[in-house]
Amino acid sequence: MDKDLISIVVPCFNEEQAIPLFIEEAQKVTKEIEKEFDATFEYIFVDDGSKDSTPNIIKKLSTEIDNFRYIILSKNFGKEAALYAGLSASSGNYVAVMDVDLQDPPYLLKEMYFTIKTTEYDCVATRRTNRKGEPPIRSFFARLFYKLINKISDANIVDGARDYRLMTRNMVNAILSVCEYNRFSKGIFGWVGFNTKWLEYENKERVAGETKWSFWKLFLYSLEGIVAFSTAPLAISSVMGLIFCFISLLMILVIIIKTIIFGDPVAGYPSLVCIIFLIAGIQLFCMGIQGHYLAKTYLETKNRPIFIVKDTNVNA
Repeated sequence: MDKDLISIVVPCFNEEQAIPLFIEEAQKVTKEIEKEFDATFEYIFVDDGSKDSTPNIIKKLSTEIDNFRYIILSKNFGKEAALYAGLSASSGNYVAVMDVDLQDPPYLLKEMYFTIKTTEYDCVATRRTNRKGEPPIRSFFARLFYKLINKISDANIVDGARDYRLMTRNMVNAILSVCEYNRFSKGIFGWVGFNTKWLEYENKERVAGETKWSFWKLFLYSLEGIVAFSTAPLAISSVMGLIFCFISLLMILVIIIKTIIFGDPVAGYPSLVCIIFLIAGIQLFCMGIQGHYLAKTYLETKNRPIFIVKDTNVNA
């Protein structure tokens, strides 16, 4: 019986400080698994247009570690594109996705592999039980996002879910078949289906370097997820339009009745200006929602590649 090959996909962006620490911890775990189970590993590091020495470090590691693959993208395409590039290059019958900052504990790999081998699960994923170390406002909006997207879309996204997971080849192939340009992996993982087992762990802070996710970037990322997996915002804009049409008709009737029956003059310039600004704001808001969907459609129809490779040793 052939050994299982487990591919570990690791997207990187300006992670020169974290990579050596990650490799040290990951190799401890992979060597334990290789001894205890009939399995081998390959690393696939994807550099997403880093400006530091990340490309040089992963190139050097490829000469020191067996089955170490690297992909260097031509520019920063974003984590989603880097993740897709790594999955595309993976050849294992099981594929793990991990962050290099050790917020995804490598020691869980052993339990993940044992679970997926001894059960009917197609994926063993991880979720954080708390958000220790995060600003309270960021944690509040993160929880709000998970509640919202699960209510308005068909994407099954667990609160606190990480990208860190171990998947079968069938599930990976299904994910790769979703080749849309605007990607939201957390939603895609849930959308493709397959049986998933969730492992819980307490939040871990970065071992080195700084997070690349500011509050604004996370906000835009959440919008990406909502637009990618729900048309509810379009329905909301339509409902708001109907509501304001009804209110306008009602106010017209009130003004006519007051003028004809009670003889009240039509006055109130300040209130009129406020109403005009309110309705104009609502109109612009609804147009913005529609424009966002239109922009995503425009980008998809361009059919641009999800990523462009500058250098790689995959298939070398």
